[in-house]
Amino acid sequence: MTTARNEHTKSKVVALMSMSLDGYVADLNDGVAEVFDWYFSGDVEIPVGGSDPMTFRVSRPSADHLHGLISELGAMVSGRRTFNKAEGWGGNHSWGPAFVLTHEIPKGWPRPNSTVHFVTDGIESAVNQAKSAAAGKSVGVHGADTIQQCLNAGLLDEIHVDIAAVLLGSGIRLFDRLAGTPIVLGNPTVIAGIGVTHLRYPLHKK
Repeated sequence: MTTARNEHTKSKVVALMSMSLDGYVADLNDGVAEVFDWYFSGDVEIPVGGSDPMTFRVSRPSADHLHGLISELGAMVSGRRTFNKAEGWGGNHSWGPAFVLTHEIPKGWPRPNSTVHFVTDGIESAVNQAKSAAAGKSVGVHGADTIQQCLNAGLLDEIHVDIAAVLLGSGIRLFDRLAGTPIVLGNPTVIAGIGVTHLRYPLHKK
C-alpha cells in the first residue's frame, strides 16, 4: 500500500500538445495537419504501437526528444474531442492506458480488451486514476480543454509544447480559458528539430 501511494505521489502530470507559433492546436475546421507535419519531416523512423500502429519519420533531434518522452509515460488523460478525433486510438493508446474525460460514455464503449477508460466525475478523478495506472511514470495530458482544466486546477507539473513552424491565424487555442494568471513557468528545455521547436517548461506550484 505504501509503495503504491509513493508511486502515485511521484507521478508527474505533463501537458503534451503540438501548436502553431501563434498558439493554435487546430484550425477553424478542426484540422490538425499543419501542426503535426513535423512528425513526417525527417528520415528517422519511430514506430508507434497500440491498436492503430503507425510510423513517424522525424529529424534526429525530434527522434531523441520523442524517445525520451515516450519512455517516461505510463498513462494518458484526454478530452472527448481528442478521443473522437483519434477514433479512440483503436481501443489502445500507444502511450499507455488512456482516461477520457467525458460527460457521457460513447455508444459501443468500453470495448473488450481495450485500455481506454471513461471518467465522468471530473478532471481530478481522471488524473488520479491515470496516476494509479502509470505506476510511478508520468501521466501525459492531451487536448486543449483538458490541459486548460488541469492548469486551472493546479494539477500540471510540466508543459511540453511542440511549436510547429506555421501560423494558422485562427482556430482552437491551447491556452484560452485560464484562471489564476499569471502562471509562472520555470526555465525551458529547448530542442530544435526540422519544422518544429520542442519546449519543455516546469511549472512552479503555488
